[in-house]
Amino acid sequence: MLKKFIPKFLLSIYHWLLAYVAALFYGFSSRKLIVIGVTGTNGKSTTVLMITRILEQTGFKVGSVSSLWYKIGEYEESNPLHMTMPGPWQLQKLLRQTVSTGCQYAVLEVTSEGIKQFRHCGINFDVAVLTNLSPEHIEAHGGFEKYRAAKMKLFAGLEHSRRKTIAGKKIAKIAVINLDDKNADYFLRFKADEKYGFDFENPACAEASAFNRRSCLQPTKSAGKQGMKIIKATNLKIREDSISFSILNSLFLIPLAGSFNANNALAATAVAMSQDINLETAAAALKKITSIPGRMEIIQKEPFFVIVDLAHTPPATEKVYQTAKQLLKSSDNKIIVVFGAAGGSRDHWKRPELGRLAAQCCDKIILTNEDPYNENPQKIVDEIFSGVPREQKNKVEQILDRRQAISRALKLAKSGNVVLLLGKGTEPNMVFADKKVSWDDRVVAREELRQK
Repeated sequence: MLKKFIPKFLLSIYHWLLAYVAALFYGFSSRKLIVIGVTGTNGKSTTVLMITRILEQTGFKVGSVSSLWYKIGEYEESNPLHMTMPGPWQLQKLLRQTVSTGCQYAVLEVTSEGIKQFRHCGINFDVAVLTNLSPEHIEAHGGFEKYRAAKMKLFAGLEHSRRKTIAGKKIAKIAVINLDDKNADYFLRFKADEKYGFDFENPACAEASAFNRRSCLQPTKSAGKQGMKIIKATNLKIREDSISFSILNSLFLIPLAGSFNANNALAATAVAMSQDINLETAAAALKKITSIPGRMEIIQKEPFFVIVDLAHTPPATEKVYQTAKQLLKSSDNKIIVVFGAAGGSRDHWKRPELGRLAAQCCDKIILTNEDPYNENPQKIVDEIFSGVPREQKNKVEQILDRRQAISRALKLAKSGNVVLLLGKGTEPNMVFADKKVSWDDRVVAREELRQK
């Protein structure tokens, strides 16, 4: 509450000083590591995990931080905070531990809120990755343009940050950008020693000789893309339990559902190529990833699917619905969804849109609590409900108690149905105005299934 009475410029100075003091205290540990920062609206955590696994497959020791985990070498633990990007003291401490453990790389999930609060300051990034961009945290940033500008600061920092020499090797500053995203050109404006773009579909690349693996990495005519190496994926196939695509002569077969995971895998592969890791190694690492915690995580397959996913933005939820439809074996099977929306006066605009998408794609909707923070939970649910067309409002139930909502969805489910529990993923608690409640959708779903 105190923040409301402090001028924004003073808060900015405070956050900036805090970040640099933390970096100084822990000896600017990022200078001793190759640091990869992954930003975007969706897919950041999965991309961090995929990059980490590829680097490990190559033989490197890696530290990584995301909403999924804190990982330092062999040690892993679930992220214990309700925060994707930790505060500067925690983040710098983790980087210091990464150095002490003998890791060569650090892979960090970088959020717009983290950048806004200068948590990235004092970290010397070497690789910046853009997964995608869509409207999110609009109220917090004051508009989509400011949200995008916050993300862009990660890339702007590459140009002026100190070039490192590690183990006698000069480390290049590299930008890796999703060219399929309509905002790509904004991120291509910034200078980097090397730029890698990635996107899908170019049949000529699939026919390239195995002895000419750079044949797809051609400079483009656009000034922003001049000299950039472009990685094209072809023959994309989406199945109910896997995705596959080809880059040059290498086949990538990944046992994960959802077209969005193809984009995440391609982003991770582009990072691998920027680090001179061959395609076969990247493909082998990705093939071993059979699930991502809290991301299209299947809790049960029979007699009906129960799936937990973090999706909380309209683009992310729409892709989850598309993937769920692929799991239906007949037109009689139904999709049942349980979700809410975060409070704290954030992103009011998307609540009706989430309701509209659910009505369009699902057969039964149960609206519930997510993280109300200081808002009235019923008000949040009402705003979501307002987006449901009048003729489809009869498919909606409102059950604010999230456990009861999940229990209700499981009672309604018939054989062949798909039950989606959205918005929380692996988050360890629910946040109310006056308390935090320990929570995990996956644990609750399993408990309720056992009772049934």
